[in-house]
Amino acid sequence: MEPTREQVRTAPKVLLHDHLDGGLRPATILELAAEIGHELPTSESAEALGAWFAEAADSGSLERYLETFDHTVAVMQNGPAIARVARECVEDLAADGVVYAEIRYAPEQHVEQGLTLDEVVAAVQEGFEAGVAAAAAAGRTIVVRQLLTAMRHAARSMEIAELAIAWRDRGVAGFDIAGAEAGFPPTRHLDAFEYLQRENSHFTIHAGEAFGLPSIWQAIQWCGADRLGHGVRIIDDITIADDGNVELGRLASYVRDKRIPLEMCPASNVQTGAATSIAEHPIGLLTRLRFRVTVNTDNRLMSGTSMTDEMTALVEAFGYGFSDLQWFTINAMKSAFLPFRERLAIIDGVIKPGYAALMAGTA
Repeated sequence: MEPTREQVRTAPKVLLHDHLDGGLRPATILELAAEIGHELPTSESAEALGAWFAEAADSGSLERYLETFDHTVAVMQNGPAIARVARECVEDLAADGVVYAEIRYAPEQHVEQGLTLDEVVAAVQEGFEAGVAAAAAAGRTIVVRQLLTAMRHAARSMEIAELAIAWRDRGVAGFDIAGAEAGFPPTRHLDAFEYLQRENSHFTIHAGEAFGLPSIWQAIQWCGADRLGHGVRIIDDITIADDGNVELGRLASYVRDKRIPLEMCPASNVQTGAATSIAEHPIGLLTRLRFRVTVNTDNRLMSGTSMTDEMTALVEAFGYGFSDLQWFTINAMKSAFLPFRERLAIIDGVIKPGYAALMAGTA
């Protein structure tokens, strides 16, 4: 039997690709905007604002999609606001059954009102710790880490990489670059990636979402990415013959052979045109071929999604059962930027028992 939505919600889940500025509560945006006098596209109600974000993100217009972030980033320019958003993020994820999450954001986007980069990271960490405590008080256990993102069109990647190293024992698990892929290849930031490698640090790279195989190849072979943010275009290196036989190109074979994790975000990929529908999303074939597939939300507000939504959509599209959802979850936990013993403790102590109870009908 296919898992029900409520069973999916209670199942332990692991989230590796989620943007802090893409997951705010609409009600919080309204309150923070009012405090600083920021004009929103609608202030009628939280429901109306949430609907505006969903419509703008789903409009097919890149300009309107990017405009949505103008509003979320605008209300995240002081310490208390950032800490609140971070706390609510953790509370929302824990309520959705997420037991481990890596949340990414670009510190350089939150300094317009005078905060230093250090103060931004400190505010996020304060919020995360408050969220973990609130979740624990509600009977939910969640572990959360920060990923610090540099914008690929800017020139602060080395600075952000150094910030990630400075904070790596205080809540920061790794580094990322994000932004437009076309025209801004990951090799523009090679000095930052080489620095992180020398420091024995972890990093993921947005690659293979809006741009194709060259972006993935550079991210892995030039920059040394531990994981691929999205990576959906690896499908371009896979050929399906008329008789159904599947042939992997050299890059696709390398990604699968090396177990390089793919941070797949189905709902977001449909919105941005990287996939035509959930049912036709490459995640189906990549899962069947046993790539290291993980399931993620990307931007929960803009996509109107959650981990429960993402997994439920996959159950409905591909007929996945508990064993498949557990496979995605363990893939993600194996791929987390967390020490091995801590990953193993969550897999053996939380994920496997949680799914065993669901499969036995005792959860």
